[in-house]
Amino acid sequence: MRARRLWPVHVVLAVGAAAMVMPFFWEALTSVKTFTESTRIPPVWIPSWEWSNFAKVFQDTPFLRQFWNTVVMTVIRTLGQLLFCSMAAYAFARLRFPGRNAIFVTLLSVLMVPGQLFLIPQYQIVESLGWLNTLPGLIAPGLFSAFGTFMLRQFFLSLPSDVEEAARIDGAHPLRIFWSVVLPLAKPGLMALGVLTVMWSWNDLMWPLIVNTDPEQMPLSAGLSSLQQDHVNDFPVLMAGSLLASLPMIVVFVVMQRQIIQGIAFTGSK
Repeated sequence: MRARRLWPVHVVLAVGAAAMVMPFFWEALTSVKTFTESTRIPPVWIPSWEWSNFAKVFQDTPFLRQFWNTVVMTVIRTLGQLLFCSMAAYAFARLRFPGRNAIFVTLLSVLMVPGQLFLIPQYQIVESLGWLNTLPGLIAPGLFSAFGTFMLRQFFLSLPSDVEEAARIDGAHPLRIFWSVVLPLAKPGLMALGVLTVMWSWNDLMWPLIVNTDPEQMPLSAGLSSLQQDHVNDFPVLMAGSLLASLPMIVVFVVMQRQIIQGIAFTGSK
């Protein structure tokens, strides 16, 4: 009886799941079509299986180099966010110092400013450091975020302070308490921030296009844009490159699906 009452919910969820999966299915289908098939109306549902489209991606772009740049940028940005944002969040949540609330409000005000307004100052700083067309220039602006600090601060405020007080009575200093007591308890929050940072870094497009003009130093998000032409786009090759670029994120989600969902759900419940 209960299952019968829930069938409308299942129908809605099934339709939503199909709507989410359909773009990936169409991307994979188009990647093995010919150019003529990709532009034909009505659409072609049985392609010619042109696997050479994937070879063209490697011929037209330094794909492996750009893939390596993307991995390095994503890993270092994620580690930096987890370290710096967690330290700042713990200071705002637990430590008492003059001007704490004023500094935190100032930090939150950054979230209200469009990120595009920071592009010119960031570019000038990176240029003055001589980091144009380098990996440090790609990575540096993404090592810290106001959003990550705010999210982890809210998470730290929800943790019980009894364990911290016990460690403080035993003589542990704030850094020791943070590293040995608080961080192990904050794994769900760190997991959620890590997932969001990985997705954001892997898909970041605007900043790599501004700071890097050398294809050898570009990540995949910016490098694949070179496959677009001025007049006619080879859609099968574009889809093949996009599929290769998105496969790592799909694999990560499949492997860590339970941890990702638990981390986001637990953080949201707090």
